[in-house]
Amino acid sequence: MLTLTRFFSVFVLSLSLSSGLMTAGQASAAGEASDGAKNLPGATGTIVFQPEDWQEGKTTWWKDTDGIAPGVAGCHLGTDSEGATNGRMFGEACLENGRLVESNPGKNEVHSHANDTGHPDTFDCAIWCMSTLGTKGGSCQAAAAPPCEASARCVCE
Repeated sequence: MLTLTRFFSVFVLSLSLSSGLMTAGQASAAGEASDGAKNLPGATGTIVFQPEDWQEGKTTWWKDTDGIAPGVAGCHLGTDSEGATNGRMFGEACLENGRLVESNPGKNEVHSHANDTGHPDTFDCAIWCMSTLGTKGGSCQAAAAPPCEASARCVCE
């Protein structure tokens, strides 16, 4: 049973995905950062993400064009189990709170999403920029990532 608090959290996160960057059937907080992100500055955990064309009960296959790279806009490409693309895709995004939604795991690594549900990492771009590049700060900004129509990345000051 979906509690009112959980419903509100899912609703707010769904609305907070920046226009045109990543639309979700459902997105909510999930847990700790992925293995690939947990030691990176600014990693704030994962969210549960279901793409707009979510396929309930189906295991789907994906690969990410940039891996876990907050400074690079990436595109998550739908594939078959062998890695041949199938036309599904979504870009990375900025949440309303300024955090970057960063796809994982590694670059071009074919991986499955049980129930067509992913668990992308989120990053605080200011912390990532200050710690990684020694800048004054940074922010999440829309950026191109063909073939995705839109994506996002951390841009440092």
